[in-house]
Parts: sequence; structure tokens; C-alpha cells
Amino acid sequence: SRELFVLTYGALVAQLCKDYEKDEDVNTCLDRMGYGIGVRLIDDFLAHSAVKKCRSYSETADMIAQVAFKMYLGVTPSVSCSSAAGNEFSLILDKNPLVDFVEELPAERASLCYCNLLCGVIRGALEMVHLAAEVTFLQDRLKGDAVTEIGITFLRKAEDRKHKRN
Repeated sequence: SRELFVLTYGALVAQLCKDYEKDEDVNTCLDRMGYGIGVRLIDDFLAHSAVKKCRSYSETADMIAQVAFKMYLGVTPSVSCSSAAGNEFSLILDKNPLVDFVEELPAERASLCYCNLLCGVIRGALEMVHLAAEVTFLQDRLKGDAVTEIGITFLRKAEDRKHKRN
């Protein structure tokens, strides 16, 4: 269930904070763990969502927000495109279920990106459908921002990289 995941996630982050002195190391670990989850989760997503292949980056961003986030976290972020090239998007979460039981970050953990697992999940899942992307937190309510915002920049299709090497 979602509540069990949220509680378990909080315990995981707390343990990582004990294991690593630097927030950057915790952030990297969370991203790496999320990436592994995303690589595996995409099969479940494709099997249970019955979605068709997206034809554009905007369709992909909408699919992440309207189907994947709803399916796995029970929320639907809004999507905005933030580039003229149409390859940069923001997912804006009014409510982030991963922080349901977290009021604020300790002062000594100011650079911790508590929900960095989500960035890794999105990046890993996109890579498995041949889309290279950079995924980062742009705003975070835990750090005093008005909303939680995840930025997705589509770099290029993974298959384009293969063709350029040959």
C-alpha cells in the first residue's frame, strides 16, 4: 500500500542519513536506487496501464503525470513545458505523498533531496523506453518552496546515440 511505502521510505532515508555524512552521497544513493526501481517498474507500468506508444515528449510527460504518478502514488501532478524546443517539462505536485509524515528537514541536512528516489525512478523508466533524460528537483516544499517541482529534460532518444556511434 502507499502508506506502507511512505513509512518505509522515511525509514530508508533516515538510515541513509546515518550511513552517509554528506547529503550529496545520500542524494546519489537515492537516485541510484530509484533508477533501479524505474528500470524494473516500467514493465509493470506497461502491462497494467495499456498505454500506447507516445509520439512526442509532451505526450510522454503527460503520461508520466496523468497515468504513472496516479497509478503508483495516487496523485496527478500538473505538467508545464518550459522550453521553446519542447524537450523540457516540469511536473508540479501540489501534494507529495512521500512527505506525508515529514514536517521539515533538519537544519544540518539542508542540501538533502529527500525525494530524490523519484528522479531516479523516472530516469530509469524513461531509459528503458529508449528516452535519455535528466531529471532533477527544481523546487521542494520541504525546503520552503511553494510547490514541489520535478524538472525533466529529454536529451535525445537512446537509439540516436547508437546510430551516432556506428
